[in-house]
Amino acid sequence: MSTTVSQIDEVKTTPWSGGRSPFNVEYGKIMMWFFLLSDAFTFSSLLISYGSLRFSASVWPAADKVFQSIPGLVDSGQPLVFVGIMTFILILSSVTMVLAVEAGHRNAKKEVVWWMIATVIGGFMFLGCQALEWSHLHHEGFWWGSTPALEELGKFFNAGGTEAARHMTAQEFANLFFTITGFHGFHVFTGVIINVIITVNVLLGTYEKRGSYLMIEKVGLYWHFVDLVWVFVFTFFYLV
Repeated sequence: MSTTVSQIDEVKTTPWSGGRSPFNVEYGKIMMWFFLLSDAFTFSSLLISYGSLRFSASVWPAADKVFQSIPGLVDSGQPLVFVGIMTFILILSSVTMVLAVEAGHRNAKKEVVWWMIATVIGGFMFLGCQALEWSHLHHEGFWWGSTPALEELGKFFNAGGTEAARHMTAQEFANLFFTITGFHGFHVFTGVIINVIITVNVLLGTYEKRGSYLMIEKVGLYWHFVDLVWVFVFTFFYLV
């Protein structure tokens, strides 16, 4: 009997055994992947809805005319500069999260704390920029169910289209823009709150006592997903 067991163990450790099983993953990480997959379907459905309306319409608000301000500094003439800054901030926060995960693998508590704080700051900066952008667009007349006055609406479009068509597509644009960016902003806000909680736990030595900073990695998956979604939101609303 012992000979048989030893032979089985030997087979498992041969170069042909396949190494580590791909399903040998911590339960919490698998559940995070399931959650992110389901969330990806939600964002996909919203963006597909936007795309179908955008490309079926004869006229649509021009991104370089709608997003050409730097709130508080420049009212017009700087297309997509502000959203570029927002995107840079969010991508940079993703880098700091990677560094936090890497420090966790080395059990470097102080480094984890500093990189997590940097990630939280990046998240709050992005939310602050988004609040400024929303405030500016609301001041221009864009909001859920409302658009700028007809005499001002034309400046947000390229040539073509009737006033009725412009009014209708502007309202569709506003509804989808605030819904999708608001939904993404809610994810960023949730991620920031979770990151704050995780940072507090790191300071309290919770993960040091467990002997693993795996929780940082799981939260990192969520944060990278939020950043990836923003790339698609940025492409659909600001570039296309």
